Amino acid sequence: MKKRLAVALITLLTLASCSREEPLKVGYSDWPGWVTWEIAIEKNMFAEVGVNVEFEWFDYVASMDAFAAGQLDAVAMTNGDALVTGATGAQNVMILINDYSNGNDMIVAAPGISTVEELKGKKVGVEIGFVGHLLLLNALEKNGLSEGDVELVNVPTNETPQVLASGEVDAIVAWQPNSGQSLNLVPGSTAIYTSADEPGLIYDVLAVSPTSFAQNRRSWAKVIEAWDMAVAFLNNPETREEAISIMAARVGLSSEEYKGFIEGTKIMSVSEASVFAQRGDGFSSIYGSTKIADDFNVANDVYDEAQPIDSYIDLSMMK
Repeated sequence: MKKRLAVALITLLTLASCSREEPLKVGYSDWPGWVTWEIAIEKNMFAEVGVNVEFEWFDYVASMDAFAAGQLDAVAMTNGDALVTGATGAQNVMILINDYSNGNDMIVAAPGISTVEELKGKKVGVEIGFVGHLLLLNALEKNGLSEGDVELVNVPTNETPQVLASGEVDAIVAWQPNSGQSLNLVPGSTAIYTSADEPGLIYDVLAVSPTSFAQNRRSWAKVIEAWDMAVAFLNNPETREEAISIMAARVGLSSEEYKGFIEGTKIMSVSEASVFAQRGDGFSSIYGSTKIADDFNVANDVYDEAQPIDSYIDLSMMK
């Protein structure tokens, strides 16, 4: 009995301490690797590890804008977009790898086009300068083509399904849910290349402002601990259905619909992600992938000067 009372008292004191602190504010948006945070929110995992954190739901670009405006301590974004955000004034440090895209980012072609090679001379709708553009360049290079072999049409990612359906372009590049909507909206359309063909091209991360990271290292370590608990809850056969229902409800889909989105994302525990946190070249390392993204951004005038990659990555808490 005394032991139970002691445990209860410690829990109450921890929660009281958390409530007195200003919460860490994190922006997240509609991507399976980030919707996984919803499990930690709904199952009170942050309180369990003893950290006061407040998650705010945004459209993706709006979340980065809010971070850049100083309204958030951290934001969920891709490693490439972390560079873009930093280069335009909102410095950030990637402290956690949530996942890598494993099929959810796609080149979807209109009926009659079944290979990347057949895109030669065709129009491709893509949001120029964003990660879909990099996916397209990678696909073209792997199939003996270059950017000059296709005609790029600048299309916001959330408009790609309608643009493909209109016949204005022969293919589009998008991520879920837009890629799936394109396939559903255009009968006979085909995903001719996906992020599963190049694992590590797109890493999804938690990026924190350097000031918040320096001032709240212990709290951010607890956030990472809660992430690990959420991934374990998702991967546990006994709780997986509940986890998926929590994620699906956040984005207004059925559990059955959302299972496909999860399958196209390699959502990783801290231990799994640590493999990709090692220094190296190429897409199998977040350092190599981020360097490739930096080269792409400079080449496409997203920003003028190459970024200091090392200053953007501190994965020490994952170790």
